[in-house]
Amino acid sequence: MIFVVTRGSSGWGLWVTRAIRFWWPTRQDVKAWRCGFWPASERVCAVLPGDTGGFAAAVTTGDRSGISRVALDALRQSNLAHLLAISGLHMGLLAGFVFGAVRLGIAAVPYLALRVPGHKWAAVAALVAAAGYLVLSGRNIATERAFIMVAVALLAVLSDRRALSLRAVATAALIVLVLRPEALLSPGFQMSVAATTALIAIFNWMRDAPLAQAPRMLRPFVGLFVSSAVAGAATAPVAAAHFNTLAQYGLVANLLSVPLMGLVVIPGAVLALLLVPFGLETLGLFAMGLALDWILQVAHVVSSWPRAVGHVPQPGPWCLPVLSLGLLWMTLWQGWLRVVGWVPAVSALVIWSQTTRPEVLVADTGGLVGVMTDAGRALSRDKGSGFVAGIWLENDGDGAGQPDAAQRWPDGQGRVRVLKAQGWELVHVAGKRAAASYDGCKAGQIIITPVQIDLQGDCEIFDPVKLRGTGSIAIYRGKLVTARAVSGTRLWHR
Repeated sequence: MIFVVTRGSSGWGLWVTRAIRFWWPTRQDVKAWRCGFWPASERVCAVLPGDTGGFAAAVTTGDRSGISRVALDALRQSNLAHLLAISGLHMGLLAGFVFGAVRLGIAAVPYLALRVPGHKWAAVAALVAAAGYLVLSGRNIATERAFIMVAVALLAVLSDRRALSLRAVATAALIVLVLRPEALLSPGFQMSVAATTALIAIFNWMRDAPLAQAPRMLRPFVGLFVSSAVAGAATAPVAAAHFNTLAQYGLVANLLSVPLMGLVVIPGAVLALLLVPFGLETLGLFAMGLALDWILQVAHVVSSWPRAVGHVPQPGPWCLPVLSLGLLWMTLWQGWLRVVGWVPAVSALVIWSQTTRPEVLVADTGGLVGVMTDAGRALSRDKGSGFVAGIWLENDGDGAGQPDAAQRWPDGQGRVRVLKAQGWELVHVAGKRAAASYDGCKAGQIIITPVQIDLQGDCEIFDPVKLRGTGSIAIYRGKLVTARAVSGTRLWHR
């Protein structure tokens, strides 16, 4: 990375000048930018081009604009997308690295080691570093949540309490919910709390249970395997409920990637930040780049394996809460009554497996109709209303795209598409010309059209005028349900 310093600059003035040039570059520096929105992320991308630079910018500043769609999809399909978001993993690794480095430095100086509480000084340094990371990353919701959880643990160290306990998790979760109550329904909050709770519960059990100890050389690998497996199992139901996908080889990808985050990426980021005043931050970024290249390669390889991604249907509204209740019962209860928690947990999974999706779905604009068939949901159009089509297919647990789903509809029907389902004859009349030429309307027919249509007969017509009052439509087991009937009437509906 190149910095231009005015003649005569030296000492502290040189350091301050270079630091300012890193975070607030000049117009000449802007010309070299290729990715990212923030000056710091642009500086990172200048040293690490391509997806590696975009990945590094996402890890250090939270700016994901520099990473390509292909790389992002590969990270998601291999269950490594959580490495992009500055969340509990990154904040914990950063705080842990600073805590360990400061405590080791104090222990290396006998005068300090015998006179100061090294663990408390290290906790203060880690808390300051975590706060700086929070500011640097833009203070998004996920980073704020991670900072609160790390801060609770470090404050426990300062108070001579156990840093990692279920009480600490509960305290951090309550603080987050007081500040942001809406976080309760967010996938990030649910996944982070689930993973942290499961890890603490399992490792506490392993510490107290009479288990055979692994050889000293293998203990780090055993801990890594257990933590990756437990965190993946704890977050899988939440991820499946919200995103309708399961990364089949996520454990393998995380075992090959997560260690490098703690051993190379985070220390490299800290080193780069410390070397900014000297103009040597390239050294830290170069180390980050090597590790991130490996992680991206793992993501591409794992995502290319057969059946790398599984698809599951959207569960009912009570599945995830009941499952969480059962798992919490098994975690918190002591003694043989702990097995009672299996009842709601298994019941929730059974109910989830029996989930049924609507036989017919109609978009609130009338521009798209989806009918469930033996081959999956058939869509009336291969393009248009793409967001709605994607949500329908995801909630069905269907990995097909809209063009593939449109191929399931009977061919050769033109702009007037007819399909029978659940005793109804659905007719999708798409476009003004089709509406002007269509004159059928008989009992048992449902006419759906995105344009206003004038028909005489006993059919049920859903045109834009009527759809504005009903919203989207679903047919469950022959019963027609409107979005307005489910959500109720609001002031903005009138």
